[in-house]
Order: sequence, then C-alpha cells, then structure tokens
Amino acid sequence: MLDLTSLISLRAVDTHGSVVRAADALGFTPSAVSQQVKRLERQAGVPLLERVGRGVMLTEQGRRLVDSGVRLLADMEQIEALLHRDAGRVTGHLRMASFSTAMRGLVAPAVRDLLARHPDLALSLSEREPWDTIDLVASGQVDLGLVHSWGDVALSIPEHLASAVIAHDVADVIVPAGHRLAGRGRVTPKDLVDEGWIATFEGTICRQWLSRMYDGTGRLPLIAHQSMEFDSHLALVRAGLGIALIPRLGRAALPDGPDGVVALTIYDPVPTREITVLHRRSMADSPAVRAVVDALSSAA
Repeated sequence: MLDLTSLISLRAVDTHGSVVRAADALGFTPSAVSQQVKRLERQAGVPLLERVGRGVMLTEQGRRLVDSGVRLLADMEQIEALLHRDAGRVTGHLRMASFSTAMRGLVAPAVRDLLARHPDLALSLSEREPWDTIDLVASGQVDLGLVHSWGDVALSIPEHLASAVIAHDVADVIVPAGHRLAGRGRVTPKDLVDEGWIATFEGTICRQWLSRMYDGTGRLPLIAHQSMEFDSHLALVRAGLGIALIPRLGRAALPDGPDGVVALTIYDPVPTREITVLHRRSMADSPAVRAVVDALSSAA
C-alpha cells in the first residue's frame, strides 16, 4: 500500500521543483524527503522522479500518481474533518498564512482568544503575500489563509478552495503635519497628481491599486521611494519624504504634533480592500477550521 506521507512529499517536490525546496516547505530535511520519495518508488515499482539540470521533475508515472493522489489526500482530509465533527472537538494542528497588517491587527488578538477557549488546538502562523497564500492553501502546504484584494484588482482563487469575505478595510492618505493638504480632511486623486508617493514595490496588490486609483486623472502616481512595510512608510512620511496610502487595519498610532503626520480621507474612489479567509473545501466540516474562521469573522 502506498504511504500517504511519502505521497505528500512527492507532491511537494512537484510543486517546488526540487527536493531541497520541498523539504523547506514541509519542515523536513532534504534527506528525509529523498527517503520518502524512494520509499514511494519501491512501493509503486516504477521511477517517479527524473533529474533535469539542477532540479527534478515527475516522470509520466509520477505525474499520474500525484494527480490521482491529490484526490486521495482530499478524501482523507475530508474523512478526518468528519471524524472531528462527529466527536464535537476543536482539536488538531492547523497552519495559517496571512498578510502583515492582518497578522498585527486581526490574527494576533483573535488567535490569542481562540487558543484560550480551545486548549487542544494548535496554530502555526506565517506571514505571506496574498498570491503566495493562495498557492500555499491550494497545494496543501497551509490549511487556512487570509488575503486581501483592492477594489476591482481581483484575486484568482481555485475552485477547490472555499472563501468568505470577513471584513472591508479602508486606507487613508498619510501626509506630514505641515503638508499643504493637511487641513483639508478629504482629498481626491486629482488633488495628489503632483505628489511623490512612498509605495510598495511594482507587482504588489497595493501598488496595483495605487496606480488604478489614478484612472481618470490622465497621470500615473509619482513614486519617490519604495518599501514593503507600512511602518516604514509612516517613518518616511514623517521625515517629509513623500505621502503614502496606508490601510487602517494593523496601522500603528499616528504621531501627532508639528512633527507628526495627518490621515486624510480619500474618495472618488474610496480605497477599500476586501479581507477574505480561505481553506480547502475538503476541510469544511472540521470544527477547528470552523472555529478559526468564526474567530476571525468576530474579531473583524
């Protein structure tokens, strides 16, 4: 009989393209992953991997086994969820990925209270960008994910994932206290066409939305500085090096006074992002998954 743990390792090698990266994703050593794949080859009686350059790829038999194994692993996951549901217990070890501001403003307080209510539940948390989180949940490397999407910048969510919007988060334009617009209270993108922005990097969801926000102005945002962390954005704004678009969720307290910063409401459009929790449909009956989703929804 084929070993399920070895099948999970083979799927990880397929996903990541090498034994080393698969081991890193699974939390195993490369030697352990290699041994599991070799064990699976002995059980199957056919080669499952072949070397290509510095990496590896599945043989035709390995591809067939992984494709069929995905359905098998989903069935096993569903059976386990049903057993826990019938027992009425919130137990087990779940892995969850989340973007940074939700980790600070939503996940940390929600999980603290959740674990206090359910001492038999364990959670491992990791901070990831939304696209990475979707891939991790879809491939079985984490069990739940928290992602965000801005306006009409949609995320592509595979069919075998269940998703639920649990909150809407608004972003403000942050300017230095002495800025010419600091006393306005409300602004539109047309008021900001000549401003230098502190922004996340090209290709990130937040950067895509900032560019989309300028539709109708005939201009693109002028990017003065780039940083991935909103706390860094605040520091740069406070230093007078530009302005920034920063969500309210997980935002640090804004420094006030003449050397502080001011939050301005922006409209036409209002920069709003949906916060969505994801899990595989095969885990829908799990009391632990349900408890995490409910805790996040209540906290949001």
